[in-house]
Amino acid sequence: MDIKITNDLNTEVLVINKFEGEQTSQELANTYAVEKDNFEGKLGTTYLLHTYGKIPADKILVVGLGKREELDGNKITEALVKTVKKLKQIKAKRAVVDFDGAERYGKYAVIGAYIGDYTFDKYKTQKDHHLDEIGFTKFNEADINEGIVFGQAMLLTRNIANEPAEYATPTKLAEMASSFEGLETKIYDKEDIKKMDMGAFYAVSKGSAEPPKFIHMKYSNGNPKKRIALIGKGLCFDSGGMDLKPASSMLTMRDDMSGAACVLGVMNALNKLKPADIEIHGIIAACENMPGQHAYKPGDILTAKNGKTIEVDNTDAEGRLTLADALCYACELKVDEVIDIATLTGACVVALGTAVSGVMGNDENMIKKIIETAKCSGEKYWELPMYQEYRDGLKSEIADMKNTGTRNGGASAAGMFLKEFVTDDVKWVHIDVAGTAFLEKPQGIFCYGSTGAGVRTLLNYVAKQ
Repeated sequence: MDIKITNDLNTEVLVINKFEGEQTSQELANTYAVEKDNFEGKLGTTYLLHTYGKIPADKILVVGLGKREELDGNKITEALVKTVKKLKQIKAKRAVVDFDGAERYGKYAVIGAYIGDYTFDKYKTQKDHHLDEIGFTKFNEADINEGIVFGQAMLLTRNIANEPAEYATPTKLAEMASSFEGLETKIYDKEDIKKMDMGAFYAVSKGSAEPPKFIHMKYSNGNPKKRIALIGKGLCFDSGGMDLKPASSMLTMRDDMSGAACVLGVMNALNKLKPADIEIHGIIAACENMPGQHAYKPGDILTAKNGKTIEVDNTDAEGRLTLADALCYACELKVDEVIDIATLTGACVVALGTAVSGVMGNDENMIKKIIETAKCSGEKYWELPMYQEYRDGLKSEIADMKNTGTRNGGASAAGMFLKEFVTDDVKWVHIDVAGTAFLEKPQGIFCYGSTGAGVRTLLNYVAKQ
């Protein structure tokens, strides 16, 4: 889909807006949609009419934006998603969006267009219908260009997370990371991982024929006033290991690297956004969790990079083991902040469902800033507690800790486990997207599959430091 700025309203479908209680910018729409059919303009509603040559466009699509005084960027995103889905439904190929009273929200409109046009049809012989071109009037060019960067970052993330595990292997993720422009990228293989004393990460990878890859991308522009590390959980497929998952739970486990896909999308966008005076590290411990002949086992004692020992209580609690070594590595970079994003716990899904991601960390101000950034970005985050009682459930008789505790409070217990691998001088936030990263049926503005969870929030967070 080509995005452009235009003043030419001669198109296949002209898209205009209507606020509740107000007229539209086109008399034709006012006559038929508003006066004759009482189209109210509630948010996300649409009304389609043929122009029969009365204006240059073939059709007019009127889109409701709700009440003018309640309009914000996220509502524009929602409206554009509905717009593009309607355009796809009528098999339109070209459209121009000519909104009045929404001039500040060009970035959000473009993001909505990308979300609305998205389906993962790579492996279908009959491809889904997509728009060829959508033009925007009245929006600021810089906002449009920023929206394109965000939209393409989400597109990349969703495509990676939707790919089957036979394609999106640790090696493939490493190849993608190495191809990104404007970054310094290092790829560490199995022997490097062992030499760096990443005993927890390496243990998880041992049961798979696919070799692990530890990926480190670095963006730097100007004299860094702040250093941030972004860590994405990179389980390219999670069978559960020796504690094997049921078949039904394994079907969508290609999405267990959604955190890694998010970090790849964000890091690839930085060279286009070019945030100044900041250093950003993208870190992924990529592997598969499989029950091969060399697989780690329940009861094994693992030693993480910081020397702490872990009793394996369940091999299906593997993500936190890979993140443990990634967190240690990030803290050794002397960064100011670390943010990890992971499809970590089913407990978070039970607690918050599929619309809200769980957040916890060691710095309350940073947590609040992340949550507020998410809200402005169109994502919902909720802080989960981190009390000592959750850590007590991880006590081991033969090691420093176990990798799981009781079934109760599992998301918070996982957060307390990760905290063991963050140094006291580093601010840290953990984002659990287990429920929000991948949808098994359409929900809200998203279709089936990957949602690109975290991309908008993390891009806005690092770009506005």
